[in-house]
Amino acid sequence: MKCCIVTLGCQMNQSDSERIRSVIEGMGYVMTEMEEEASLIGVVACSVRQKAIDKVYGKIQKWNRWKNDRPLVTFVSGCILPADEEKFLKLFDLVFRMNELPALPDLLHQCGVATEFSTRHPLNDIPAEDERTGFWKVEPTYSSPFEAFVPIQNGCDKFCSFCAVPYTRGREVSRPSADILAEVERLVDRGVRSITLLGQNVNSYGLDRQGAEISFAELLRRVGELGERSGREFWTYFTSPHPRDMTRDVIEAIARYRCLAKQIHLPVQSGDEKLLRRMNRNHSIEDYLGIVDAIRELLPTATIFTDIIVGFSGETEEQLENTARLMEQVKYNMAYIAKYSPRVGARSSRWEDDVTPQVKSERLARLGEILRQTSHAHNRSMVGKVFRVLVEGRDPRMVGALTGRTEGKLPVRIVGADEGLVGTFQDVEITSSAELSLAGRLAEACVAC
Repeated sequence: MKCCIVTLGCQMNQSDSERIRSVIEGMGYVMTEMEEEASLIGVVACSVRQKAIDKVYGKIQKWNRWKNDRPLVTFVSGCILPADEEKFLKLFDLVFRMNELPALPDLLHQCGVATEFSTRHPLNDIPAEDERTGFWKVEPTYSSPFEAFVPIQNGCDKFCSFCAVPYTRGREVSRPSADILAEVERLVDRGVRSITLLGQNVNSYGLDRQGAEISFAELLRRVGELGERSGREFWTYFTSPHPRDMTRDVIEAIARYRCLAKQIHLPVQSGDEKLLRRMNRNHSIEDYLGIVDAIRELLPTATIFTDIIVGFSGETEEQLENTARLMEQVKYNMAYIAKYSPRVGARSSRWEDDVTPQVKSERLARLGEILRQTSHAHNRSMVGKVFRVLVEGRDPRMVGALTGRTEGKLPVRIVGADEGLVGTFQDVEITSSAELSLAGRLAEACVAC
């Protein structure tokens, strides 16, 4: 029996997919990346962006045609709006939410799926608890031997007017810190090199359980202490924080511990005050720049990434220029710039989408050019210097080259390196730079970790 899982959307969906995989493998299935080989096919969907949800409809139409020729059961889970969920019920054999993951074997059995599910499977040991967090007790089957995602929080209480996440994942709930730290420790003991703490608003961790749970800054400190005790080399990242909850003690913790990576993803969405209020972001540009100043002060080598929306409902040329000025001031190393598209359920979906597709494209290009300039200026300053790089795999665009990332998550092409170095840290001398990437060679004194 073979199963194929298609994962769409963010890293949180990827983490969910790893837990779904554990349950299905425990039912006796062998995973395959080939949809044509599978008798059980699922998709971990993302309703946050229309393009991702369009892919789901394209997939299920194809899979349902295949049912005319062979036995096939389909399922869908993930980050799904109620409106999409209602439509999926008519298209998929099974629609389930992640909090129902421990019951997945029984749900699939009701769909006629034959399994080899063991009565001694770890799922049976999951205690009754908050119905929204039981799935975290399922140990994931990690996609990589050297990189891992660790969820610490789920849901969102911010209700940004453009975002559907509060309606797909619900209100914020924090995972017990003891479970988080135990998972991180297991990963470190296995030799994992890169760990990313995941949540919709990671730096609001613990706020839903004040007095019963530690803060996000304290969680980072305990990860840092764990790293020091282990004596192992690894980098810990987190995504995504919200500027409203980013406090100085978080930045101080990152500065103190070597294993806390010097890279900050700090979504701004817009550089215009009026538009931020319309987006219900609940932070000002002054607040945001204060955080950036603290990062520059305490983490002088840190890279800064962001998210930006262009063409949001009502955005004027002047407001776009305010965002452009902010980008020039902060000098981001990377910005994920997206054209606004309304999502049913989000408050802004009731407003007029009054910026034309052509203007959105022009504004995206305008901000993209600023990003390329600021990123390239930083990358040029790295040429001739040696940086620690985590080697990730073969370079698909150059024979004999590998790809990796610096601690600041900047991509590096490594020429003349052996494929056996994948998954290790290496010292790399940067020999050239491009707008959004680097190239280098192994430093002479470099040895495999």
